[in-house]
Amino acid sequence: MAASQEHITAGLPRGATLVDGGVAFRFWAPAAQRVYVALDGVFTYLPDPDDELVRDPETGDWTGFFPGVEAGTKYRFYVIGAGGEGFKRDPQARELELYGYPECDALVVDDSAYPWHDQDWTSPATADLIVYQFHVGVFSASDPLGHDRRAHRTAKLLDAVQRVPYLAGLGVTAVQPLPVNEFQGEWSLGYNGTDLFSPEMDYCVDPRALPPYLDAVNDLLAARGAGPLKFEQLAGQANQLKAFVDICHRYGVAVIFDVVYNHAGGGLDPQSLDYIDLPEDPGPYNNAYFSSEGWAGGRVFAFDRRPVRDYLTANALMFLRDFHADGLRLDEVSVIDAKGGWTFCQELTATLRAAHPDATLIAEYWAEIPRLAVEPPPAGMGFHLAYSDALRNGVRAVVADRGAGTGRIADGLRAPGWSYHCLENHDLVLDMDDHRAARIAHLADGSDPRSWYARSRSRVASGVLLTAPGVPLIFMGQEFLEDKLWSDSPGRTDRLIWWDGALGGDRHMADFLRFFRELIRLRRALPALRSTGLNVFSVDEANRVVAFHRWVPGVGEDVVVVLTFSESTLHDYRLGLPRAGRWREVFNSDYYDNFPNPEVAGNGGSVVADGPAMHGLGQSTTLTIPANALLILR
Repeated sequence: MAASQEHITAGLPRGATLVDGGVAFRFWAPAAQRVYVALDGVFTYLPDPDDELVRDPETGDWTGFFPGVEAGTKYRFYVIGAGGEGFKRDPQARELELYGYPECDALVVDDSAYPWHDQDWTSPATADLIVYQFHVGVFSASDPLGHDRRAHRTAKLLDAVQRVPYLAGLGVTAVQPLPVNEFQGEWSLGYNGTDLFSPEMDYCVDPRALPPYLDAVNDLLAARGAGPLKFEQLAGQANQLKAFVDICHRYGVAVIFDVVYNHAGGGLDPQSLDYIDLPEDPGPYNNAYFSSEGWAGGRVFAFDRRPVRDYLTANALMFLRDFHADGLRLDEVSVIDAKGGWTFCQELTATLRAAHPDATLIAEYWAEIPRLAVEPPPAGMGFHLAYSDALRNGVRAVVADRGAGTGRIADGLRAPGWSYHCLENHDLVLDMDDHRAARIAHLADGSDPRSWYARSRSRVASGVLLTAPGVPLIFMGQEFLEDKLWSDSPGRTDRLIWWDGALGGDRHMADFLRFFRELIRLRRALPALRSTGLNVFSVDEANRVVAFHRWVPGVGEDVVVVLTFSESTLHDYRLGLPRAGRWREVFNSDYYDNFPNPEVAGNGGSVVADGPAMHGLGQSTTLTIPANALLILR
């Protein structure tokens, strides 16, 4: 007889849900003729009437309750359709068997089993975000003796978590790992996801190798006054991702997950959600989850179908609810829009804002009118932040070309306050065709990325990013003057960021890291640098100087940033200031060259604005502006 319908309600989530006494399954396969649940890890299966799910003709869902099934139980769906029969992995499986992918089972997961330590955590406000982007698979991995383990080995989430104290010390307020859901192959950028609800198994640690990682995780928790985890609480893949978030929170760092809702896969396997109901004609118009269109080698989701929109929304809610994420970055929202997903984006942001009002939602949106991403519905899609390339393009142009007009930086500074800015990111500086834009240090001096010219101009470029309105995004290694392109392949040892250089092996990298850390500290200390108040009041192309005023609207707290790409120190440089009286020189980037720079040029700690009106401001002062430098006056 067919599976029991006990515990089956209209609100039952799709996937496998632990309920009192067993597991309730809900599986969407609208054109399937029969669906069975194959339990306990079988590799060959003959349909058994006791395993058969019941079809809801109105929704296309198949449901059933199986008593006695517990967390950790293996399962797959066995589908019979007009075009054939065979296994299908649960598209909403919370965890996959660690071996044999894609010929593997899903695992029933108890979402309440992980003992969170972040009960007092509060997500940072969007305006307070300083985001660090990294790729789990190549970011960091050291053995207990400190030896680098990344060569020809995919790094793990539990490797990355051991860099959380470093990131907290750097001062970033959030991390944004590239996608962490299951994708095909041992390594990838992560944008070819196949099992969107399951953590990437190559980022997770086999239980047999877990003991030293458990010790490291518990040391991190103990250092923040939190109790230890037990072996079984870290053994699962979902738990390892939760532990990463948990420790980030204990160290004051938010987590923003990168999700891909424009397409799936780059060649989906037969047991994936591709042709989930095995139709007679496996053509592009007979696929339940996908439209007839493709993108980036994969399939575009069918945004016009309610169950597909529900599937993607459930994924977003899972990250925010079950993994305690502080926000989501949505990949290529421009593609979602172009392929019919405008309404889906509006529905998604409305749902997430209502359920998790503190979460930050970021759109990678490159359409003609970028502000439509952040305007509320019905005019816009309702995200909090959207990507902007104005500041990035302006800064990179000036860094690359000594003759480029500094007015391009001024134009970038005037980008809207909802802008998500970067100078480097995973796409831009990737060692792959159609990418390969130089990292900032190499852009500043291609012949010697450690020269004074490269060091000083890199400091100015980073200073602009961290003093501009909007939210800054930092790419891994950027904070310590990494000059190499990166690769997502662990085999490319020549493309791994050089931790040893940053932590003492290279004097200039260590000095740059100090500069970056203290500039972040200043951004966090001065609300004006995180606000929307901006007046670019001087653009001096002859001396390549830009000066801008930052303040908190309605409050004040005036800060002035002065930068120059002049290769000579400017003495007795007269500049308007928005208030009369003494201004403290609270930051001078020249101080960090060969730290502490014995030949630093500056203003002895302060200047007095008592000169005549200038630059549209009521008073002025004279300054010494070091060559290729950034000053901050308060």
